[in-house]
Amino acid sequence: MHSRRRFLSGAAGALGGLTFCACSLLRAAESAPRGGGPPTPAVVGGKRVRTIDIHAHCLFQPAIDLMGPEAKSVLPPTKGVAEHFIVVEQRLRAMDEQGIDTQVLSVNPFWYRKERDVAAEICRIHNEGLAELCARKPDRFAAFASLAMQYPDLAVQQLDEAVKKYGLRGAAVGASVVGEDFSDPKFFPVWAKAQELGATLFIHPRGVPELSKRLAGNGSLVNIIGYPLETTICLEHLIFEGTLDRFPDLKLIAAHGGGFLGSYAPRMDHGCFTAPKNCNPEIVLARKPTQYLNRIYFDSLLFTGEALRHLVAQVGASQVMIGTDHPIPWVDDPVGHVLGTPDLSDNDREAILGKNAARVLGLAG
Repeated sequence: MHSRRRFLSGAAGALGGLTFCACSLLRAAESAPRGGGPPTPAVVGGKRVRTIDIHAHCLFQPAIDLMGPEAKSVLPPTKGVAEHFIVVEQRLRAMDEQGIDTQVLSVNPFWYRKERDVAAEICRIHNEGLAELCARKPDRFAAFASLAMQYPDLAVQQLDEAVKKYGLRGAAVGASVVGEDFSDPKFFPVWAKAQELGATLFIHPRGVPELSKRLAGNGSLVNIIGYPLETTICLEHLIFEGTLDRFPDLKLIAAHGGGFLGSYAPRMDHGCFTAPKNCNPEIVLARKPTQYLNRIYFDSLLFTGEALRHLVAQVGASQVMIGTDHPIPWVDDPVGHVLGTPDLSDNDREAILGKNAARVLGLAG
């Protein structure tokens, strides 16, 4: 096992000497002039509104090192890779430029195939590092913990520690675990612990490896189709297998606007009537399938005002929060995206920009 000392005193790490998050870096950041000045304010109805981005990423080099030969596969093949390794002043400056007051940081799971001890150490490095960032800049950062979901008993312990010891706001999980869906009863202890703690689970996909051949070729289809598709499959199983009925107070946020679900949700309400042989008569849902979308939360990472307007019309403004996928450069102006979406009231815009996240995650200030 790697010691806490190694993490806290780490040296230059990833991608050409960029420095990963460590105490020494954070202390240096505190002594330096604050980058970028105050955030560009979001104003709704003449009133300053706090903005909270619930979908923002970072990486920690010591955790990647534990992946061994698989380490190269951890780094996303996109622009913005270098910025995953947070240099605090640079990250604050980038947030300011986007008008983001607070980022809720997470690490997109890459350790689900690793053995127990290695997965546990990776998650420890992440959770201690995230907690350290949040403690140093509590007005600018909050975070979701990392869990070794392939070992649900361990994930339960990690989630309990993350919330009670480190003050993290829940956990970021994939949309499946090495081909196993979250509706499988083996994961019920994790959902039960999250519900008990009032912790939020942020669902972020890693793609659908079974479709890798079909998605190969031009256009980055593994990402633009595979990622939202995996989220859609995940949510559909949680609904149709009765998992959300079993855990009625479970708080879930789905990345990338919930995948394709919000755009074509009403088809869910007709499937078991049209093809009853494909449905389990022993599973009787407590409500219409589309009605479960009104208790799931979604980020705003959709690319037009019309797409965001449609999601809000389907799930309600109370269920949507800013998500940027920062530092991956999907969006330049996440605040303007919300402000420019048609048919939203000022209350809707305030809710999406920050009030929903503050309420659900318990973010004061």
